[in-house]
Amino acid sequence: MFHHRAEELQNLCAQVLDLAKQQGATAAEADVSESNGQSVQVRLQEIEQIEYQQDKSLDITVYVGQAKGRASTADFSPQALQDTVTAAANIARYTAQDEYAGLADAALMATDLGDADAYHPWALPVAEAVDLARQCEAAAQAADTRIQNSEGASVQTGHYQYVYGNSHGFLAHQQGSRHSISCSVVAADKSGMQRDYWYDLARSAADLDSAEAIGQTAAKRTVRRLNAQSVPTGVYPVLFDATVSGSLIGHLVGALSGGALYRQTSFLVDSLGTQVLAPWVNLHERPHIPKALGSAWFDAEGVATAARTVVGAGVVEGYFLSSYSARKLGMHTTANAGGAHNLHLDATCATQADLLRQMGSGLLVTELMGQGVNTITGDYSRGAAGFWVENGVIAYPVEEITIASRLQDMFMGMVGAADDALKRSAHKVGSVLIEQMTVAGQ
Repeated sequence: MFHHRAEELQNLCAQVLDLAKQQGATAAEADVSESNGQSVQVRLQEIEQIEYQQDKSLDITVYVGQAKGRASTADFSPQALQDTVTAAANIARYTAQDEYAGLADAALMATDLGDADAYHPWALPVAEAVDLARQCEAAAQAADTRIQNSEGASVQTGHYQYVYGNSHGFLAHQQGSRHSISCSVVAADKSGMQRDYWYDLARSAADLDSAEAIGQTAAKRTVRRLNAQSVPTGVYPVLFDATVSGSLIGHLVGALSGGALYRQTSFLVDSLGTQVLAPWVNLHERPHIPKALGSAWFDAEGVATAARTVVGAGVVEGYFLSSYSARKLGMHTTANAGGAHNLHLDATCATQADLLRQMGSGLLVTELMGQGVNTITGDYSRGAAGFWVENGVIAYPVEEITIASRLQDMFMGMVGAADDALKRSAHKVGSVLIEQMTVAGQ
């Protein structure tokens, strides 16, 4: 599946670290990666695109004292490696010293490199990929007579491997896979036209929903949007569907991330130990779940990952820190160089239907548009579409509206969450009910 064995990548990594030492580096770290994949797309049963992807890269970071230089190459020849290390070393020599720069502490390096069960190769012949895409689209087209056009169906396979090493003596290899099937169709009736889509994503092809099921879901989601209307402007409860609720936790993660905190560009500066979400909210990081999309036994600096509670009973118990941001804040890294790992929001009820009944009347949001979120102030304003709910039952589709509030108020106004997180998501966040938001409509 790959052009390089794990041992070859490890040797390349060790080689450039040695070269860095020879060039006077006091410390160094390197990342060597390789990836390949295939993408097939059909539209109206005809092949639209067949694409193969193959990449490799080597990144070397050199420290001279606490001055940092970084360079990269896609050429693994001895001369190219030498030139890349030299470039990184030269940059470091002409860069100002930064008292917070450097490798993560040696004592924090991962020693237990468990199996994340992340690599499940899919040697899918092109002809079979085309057949799957056609099956997916055909199922969508056959699901309802109002499906009158298609934007296509696609099948993608992806495989990657990488080695991270540093001058602490840490050297580790990881590999993984990501495969997906997707479909997007257009429905039409006398009210007009609507489009929607559906997809599934998994480490293993065996864990994907069937192509037919994905197509049928895409059709169902598209048809239900027909005859959409606006709603009167007002203040209503808002239920974020599981397809969009992850964005709320994404804003929280961004506001609790080291870069935003030390730059003072977050509305949650100095929030550690403070209640900023509703008392029922518990958010956990679980980095060692087998097959999960966000699993990792070490972060981008080689620091060992560990399960932890980020938010407990609405109180911030931890930030998301790399070694650099931790030093800037006078704290310790949380092994989040490279991002968060498998966040899990505890649920308060089993299904979205439970939250709908709890909400009574209000707005169910299934799509968000625009980038109107200010993480410095917490101001939140985004275009939205979804459904109006009456007495706990979906009444009609809604479009051309804007929802607005402040993230501070939204987090404290979280009423509950359903246990309906999408299996395709790295972070398990189900539907989330917000007590009230301003909805601008007609």
